[in-house]
Amino acid sequence: MTTRLALKQITKQYPAVVANDNVDLTVLPGEIHAVLGENGAGKSTLMKIIYGVTKPDSGQMFWNGQEMRISSPSAARELGIGMVFQHFSLFDTLTVAENIALGLPSTIRLDDIENRIADTARQYGLDLEPQRHVHTLSVGECQRVEIVRALLGRPQLLILDEPTSVLTPQAVDKLFETLRKLANEGCSILYISHKLDEIRALCHTCTVMRGGKVTGVCDPRNETDASLSRLMIGTEPPAITHNERPAGEARLSVQRLSLPKAHPFATELDDIDFEVRAGEILGVAGVSGNGQQELLAVLSGEDTRAPRTALVFDGRPIGDKSTAWRRAHGIGVVPEERLGRGAVPELSLAHNMLLSHQTRATVSKGLVNRGAIQSLAAGIIQRFKVKAPGAQAIAASLSGGNLQKYIVGREVTRNPKVLLVAQPTWGVDVGAAAQIRSELLALRDAGCALLIISEELDELFEISDRLVVLAKGRMSPSIKTSQASQDLIGQWMSGLWDSTGAPAGTEEPVC
Repeated sequence: MTTRLALKQITKQYPAVVANDNVDLTVLPGEIHAVLGENGAGKSTLMKIIYGVTKPDSGQMFWNGQEMRISSPSAARELGIGMVFQHFSLFDTLTVAENIALGLPSTIRLDDIENRIADTARQYGLDLEPQRHVHTLSVGECQRVEIVRALLGRPQLLILDEPTSVLTPQAVDKLFETLRKLANEGCSILYISHKLDEIRALCHTCTVMRGGKVTGVCDPRNETDASLSRLMIGTEPPAITHNERPAGEARLSVQRLSLPKAHPFATELDDIDFEVRAGEILGVAGVSGNGQQELLAVLSGEDTRAPRTALVFDGRPIGDKSTAWRRAHGIGVVPEERLGRGAVPELSLAHNMLLSHQTRATVSKGLVNRGAIQSLAAGIIQRFKVKAPGAQAIAASLSGGNLQKYIVGREVTRNPKVLLVAQPTWGVDVGAAAQIRSELLALRDAGCALLIISEELDELFEISDRLVVLAKGRMSPSIKTSQASQDLIGQWMSGLWDSTGAPAGTEEPVC
């Protein structure tokens, strides 16, 4: 059988690191092939070389048996290679249809593209509105755009970089059905994920990378999560210890908050009411696009339309307070979008400290203390095991998982009274995810009140003390995690609950 893709001795070196070191990779037609490795192992660089984004320093690439040099993504698409990036390549001011049109022949009418998008999205269970502007989408919805754009190209090879990181379990199941169908039709799939159970359930072959080199090839169906973890990071991830403990006083309260849509495609918030107490983690579950983005904007101060008394922090109404005021008084934020919101891509890690660490130690009389911010950044790099050449590394040069560790570390080291976190371990390897979750639990144990928005139900069940669900802008009652089940939370994610917290349609038993 002719191979679909073969890489021979691919090497790519940057000034501070060898990203790919004589990498060999073979993918057969109809094969779902996983590429597994910890953050910074060189996986994304290798995929960008295949897709023509990055040129290798040396090595050979064979496509359907013929040697090729792919000069650009457009050349890759003409060959039949599609890619879904972990960090999205979308223009915020264009609509979904306009973004997708950029990768299609200019002879196709926009209304035809909109119809094709709607049909493809419906076929694969990836809800999209073609006329919606990208800047109004959540991270999960942006990921759907990328997946649909790749599928519209009818690729012979589809590269997926962390495709399920912000998808719900139901959407993941639907995506897997799609990928298996594509593979049965002869499409090859390169699948990058840190979710070991997904790789074992979906993939036929797994190539393991560490430090830019291939360290092994295996059949993941014959492995366990523990054995794959050992292949990837050399050990099993540390166990998370979550001990129940009584919570303290309410640190952040939201009282009868209702807000109209900020734009036509936003989600209206309807009578939101909850509190987060000192020394507890409140987990917020829900399908992407159900109000999580809007809720975080209100809590962080990005959206100040809330009535003054609807938000109370340490007994003080703050609905009208700015983001800067809230940060200065002890509210930290880790947004779901790493590049652009969590970090300025073109700035160094040290200068990115100034997004949240503006104190007398770092800024005095309008002057930045460079030594102080470099020292703070270096401390986070060391403590959170961030793979970066140093505090002067540009944020955009880090892998997604390493940048996530840095942003979480930046907020954790502020010792906030309240920490708001969206998608804390998106695109992060198993070892780093365990470290981030342990740090969040340690912050809780130190008395911080944490609100964590995540579409990873396993993660929420692992670290949360209480759970709520956002569905269509409405919030469910809270329930202790120890009393909840994934089935119950799944029902609530469809909006099926009553005021008592019981699933809709059920009645309390009569004694």
